Amino acid sequence: MSEALSPVVDVARDPRWSRIEETFGEDPYLVSQLGVAAVRGLQGDALPLADGKVFATLKHLTGHGQLESGTNVGPASISVRTLRENCFPSFEEIVRVTNVRAVMPSYNEIDGVPSHGNRWLLHDVLRGEWGFKGAVVSDYGGIEQLMSLHHVAPDLASAAIRALNAGVDVDLPGGVAYGTLVASVRQGRVAEVQIDAAVRRILELKFLAGLFEHPYADAAAAEALTGNAEAPAVALDAARRAAVLLKNDGVLPLSVAAHKTLAVIGPNAAVARLGGYSVTPRQAISALDGIRAKLGNREQLVYAEGVRITQDDDWWANDVKLADPAQNAEYIKAAVKVAAGADEIVLVLGDTEQTSREGWADTHLGDRDSLELVGQQNDLATAIFDLHKPTVVVLLNGRPPAVVNIAARANALIEGWYLGQEGGTALADILFGDYNPGGKLPVTLARSVGQLPIFYNHKPSARRGYLFDSAKPLFPFGFGLSYTRFDIGEPHLSSPSIKKDGSLTVSVEVRNTGTRAGEEVVQLYVHDEVSTVTRPVKELKGFQRVALSAGKSKTLTFEIGPRALQFWNADMQPVVEPGSFSIMVGPNSQDLKKAVLTVTD
Repeated sequence: MSEALSPVVDVARDPRWSRIEETFGEDPYLVSQLGVAAVRGLQGDALPLADGKVFATLKHLTGHGQLESGTNVGPASISVRTLRENCFPSFEEIVRVTNVRAVMPSYNEIDGVPSHGNRWLLHDVLRGEWGFKGAVVSDYGGIEQLMSLHHVAPDLASAAIRALNAGVDVDLPGGVAYGTLVASVRQGRVAEVQIDAAVRRILELKFLAGLFEHPYADAAAAEALTGNAEAPAVALDAARRAAVLLKNDGVLPLSVAAHKTLAVIGPNAAVARLGGYSVTPRQAISALDGIRAKLGNREQLVYAEGVRITQDDDWWANDVKLADPAQNAEYIKAAVKVAAGADEIVLVLGDTEQTSREGWADTHLGDRDSLELVGQQNDLATAIFDLHKPTVVVLLNGRPPAVVNIAARANALIEGWYLGQEGGTALADILFGDYNPGGKLPVTLARSVGQLPIFYNHKPSARRGYLFDSAKPLFPFGFGLSYTRFDIGEPHLSSPSIKKDGSLTVSVEVRNTGTRAGEEVVQLYVHDEVSTVTRPVKELKGFQRVALSAGKSKTLTFEIGPRALQFWNADMQPVVEPGSFSIMVGPNSQDLKKAVLTVTD
């Protein structure tokens, strides 16, 4: 079948969970918009599929990003309200505005019902409420787990029947569970009409993909397309836009001088971190590669690994062993000796493909009980900081780390996530000012694991405080700096009041008040001031990325309608209640300017 098992549109609220690296972030609106873009990119807007397009698969329905103890496949101990307010919106929005034709249930259970056997979820909500017209495809082994993991079916045949009754059409990857359905039909346990319904949906997908007319792919064409001249440029642009500048005391951008020495240090400096589900690309440029190419012979470059995180980087290996502490102590000494003679230092830290990966079995774990950098990376950072030289820290990682001391001591801090095959070139462009960073955090960065769960759209009664530490995040959702300065004005409403079913336009001027061109992401948030059930302190309802030359300004407009103002009331009905709403705009979820909207009956 012409189908991609992507995108992941889980709303991720627990950074201990290893699969947070596969998600778009913690906010339902953000995930919805990026998910819509991903689906349209994969399959376009037309049916049947155009040449070169594949069907997208929404995964994982649902609650997969808010798991008990942050462990993969664990129960999602969340209410129906949380499902409807946080987990459902991304799936519902994509079903509403695109031609998506495949959805994958999640491994976990919600309120005692595993998603692969949850008829309410897959039939009543997905097909009934949202009008989904496609096929439901199982996660790998998800139907078997109804028997082996969740124990809601006594045997494989019963697991298959429950999944089919719930609305699962395809048993991936090998059809082991659904191989029992022939016998179940003959025994009268399953009606043929149920098989017909599932087969009909799969055949429709194949017809819409054009597989009956063109059943085989052109391997030579695919090979020629992979890694062609256009691909590195697209990858470079994506990497530049994704990196987030979190701190800069003026050390960035770095300058190039003939008699300077730059030290590049760290376990992630000489390797391109791509994440576990990435295949090996035609080329992969590390931070060290990118910086070396940028400098040429204009400045001396020295390098040291500093520490090793794990003994190897094999994502498939079950056992993960930390690198030898005694050997790392020697590596740290060597790195300090190398860095001591440098004028400036770039320290590249983070994850390996083993320290953040899907924990798909008891013998293949990937979730963590800590947000600290793995191994002796903090020891290396302390030793480098103690040299008292200008130091830029670059993080390349799958999960959002807790880096309080690093954020305090570094002169500059860049969160790079996994920047892909051109990541090293992108980092060099950012470090030396050939590209002005404009990325924003899609998740909140916690100060420690003890703050979890921590997300920006919390309820008013949350985050009261702790005895011996702050309840504030290390960096808030939506945060990110630039090499220039932007002033975002007050929000102006096209009308001070609207009816419950009405709409309005919010306009805001953004001005580049700095000395160089740059990009700002203007964010719009809404808060219902008084409501019959509690509402989050703010909710993202719009964002726009705008590029401005120095001294230039632009007025942006946002549309606010009933969907942005509604919530689920005490009777679990979507409503817009009359009253006052705060309409807030700014560069992140904390630094906001407000106007008040009145909604009437």
